[in-house]
Parts: sequence; structure tokens; C-alpha cells
Amino acid sequence: MDVSLTLWVLTIIGLGILIGADFLIGRKPHDVSIKEAGTWTVVWIVLAVLFGLGLLFTGNGQASQEFFAGFITEKSLSVDNLFVFVLIMAKFSVPSHLQQRVLLIGVLIALVLRAVFIAAGAAIITTFSWVFYIFGAFLIYTAWKLIQEARKDEDEEEFEENRLLKSIEKKFGVADRYHGTKLFIRNNGKRVLTPLMVVMLAIGTTDVLFALDSIPAIFGLTQDPYIVFTANAFALMGLRQLYFLIGGLLKKLVHLSYGLSVILGFIGVKLVLHALHESGVHVPQISIPVSLGVICGVLVVTTITSLIASKKQAAAEAAAEETEIVDA
Repeated sequence: MDVSLTLWVLTIIGLGILIGADFLIGRKPHDVSIKEAGTWTVVWIVLAVLFGLGLLFTGNGQASQEFFAGFITEKSLSVDNLFVFVLIMAKFSVPSHLQQRVLLIGVLIALVLRAVFIAAGAAIITTFSWVFYIFGAFLIYTAWKLIQEARKDEDEEEFEENRLLKSIEKKFGVADRYHGTKLFIRNNGKRVLTPLMVVMLAIGTTDVLFALDSIPAIFGLTQDPYIVFTANAFALMGLRQLYFLIGGLLKKLVHLSYGLSVILGFIGVKLVLHALHESGVHVPQISIPVSLGVICGVLVVTTITSLIASKKQAAAEAAAEETEIVDA
């Protein structure tokens, strides 16, 4: 897709306006209701759909298909990120009325960092076509790791601060309690971070780790930097509302990691086939419509099986509690 500098500028300005509107709406700390989260989740999804249809109506059907495939993939991977966000909120005991502010700034940091990753990835792919082998192998390895992690006991899950976050805390110091929406305070004449700032940095920098698999994944669906960036932007911008909307549902998506591992493994194979094709080897290519169908199909099956498994587990736990009451 041939994207002019003007279109890039207009797109970034448009996204900036949307982010600014989102910030103004959520500027006052408050507990986000299900109604509010649901309304804005729908708004962000509708905006993404309109953008994809806009690409289609301008005569670029291929770009439209690539955008939708990338958006759905990034959105599903973002849902997996929410599990870690829940752990971060719990570790730092973030007050409920401040969580929406944490997510807003944290996601904004993540978007900026991902833009850097996308620019670097596009430059590498343009210069070295063999990097598709590395991306493909990495995604297949990540898919296997996801399966291994899914088998672990959920009780063992705990967020661990990365080295960058630890070094920042050590250098600047951290206040012993939250001070509203303040990010810095003066403590004995020294400027220190508030726990709110630490949590924002934790979410923003942790997302970089997720970008290590999500960015190669979307480059497996499209090599167009414009589509990669916009798909990531729309997937991330609705993440804050999605956190509050499906926060209680996350525990029921017990098979999500398995579904994501299948998707990442599939895209990894697609990348390897593409790399072989670029090297002159006659191998079948996986089209975008097929990729889109596989991604959507896996997510639908994963969601259905997760809800069925969760329902059976809840019934089993209820039966066990009744047995204990009778025995007592």
C-alpha cells in the first residue's frame, strides 16, 4: 500500500485526537462501570471497523483484509496481556478509582514503544528478507512456551518487576503510599516517584515484552508498516475499557493461551513458508483470507470451550461444597 507522508500525518493527528478525547473523558479518577466500559469498547471496535471499511471503499481490498486480520490478532493477544495487567494492579494494590488512569497512561507508553518496534521491524524486513525465518521460528517457539505456561498452576502466577523498572525505583525512590493522581512528590526535600507512576511504567514497559511476539505476528500477516501501526493502535486504544468490561471474564477464558499458541504457531509457519518462497523455493503460500478465517475460527472455538470448561468447573466446585456441608 502506497502511503503518502500526508496520509501518515493525518492518521497520526486523527489518532492523537481520539487519544486526547479518551483522556479527557477519563481524566477524573472514578470507578469505571460495566455500562461505561461496554459503551466505549463498542465505540473503539466500531472505529476500527470503519477504518478497515474505509480502506476497502478506497479500492484497497488487500489492505482492508490485512488490517482486519492484524487487528483481530493484536486484539486477541492484547486480551492475554490483561491477565498480566490484573497481576500488576494486585501487586501494587492500585485503588479502583485510579486504575483507569493507570491504564490510560500505561497504554499510551506502550503505543509509543510499539511504534519504535514497528519502525525497526519494517527497516529490518526491507533490508534482510531472511529475517522472516527468525520471526517464524520465534513465533513457533513462543507458541510452545504459551502451552507450557498454560499448564502451570494459576496460583503460582505473580508479577515480577523487570530490571528497568527496578533500576528506576532504585534511582528515584518511591513514596510509601498513593497521592491521588500525582506522579512525583517531594519527600524530605527529594523528588520521588509515587506508586502510581511506578505502576504506569510497569504496564508500559511490560507491554514491550508482549510486543516481541505480537509485532512479528502481525508482520506475518502484512509487511505494510502503515497497516501494522494502525492495527496495533486500534487494538491498544480500546484496551483500557476492555480491562474493566471483561475483568471478571478473564478467569473463565481458561483455554485462551492454547488458542493464542495455535494462532502464533500458524503465523510462524506462514512466515517460514513466505521466507522459503522469497528464497526461490516453490512452496504453498497462505493467503490473508485463509489466515483471517483460521484466526477467527480458533478464537471462537477457544472461547466456547473455555466457557464450557469454566461452567463444568464451577458446577464441580459447587457440588464439592455441598458434599462438605452434608458431611459436616
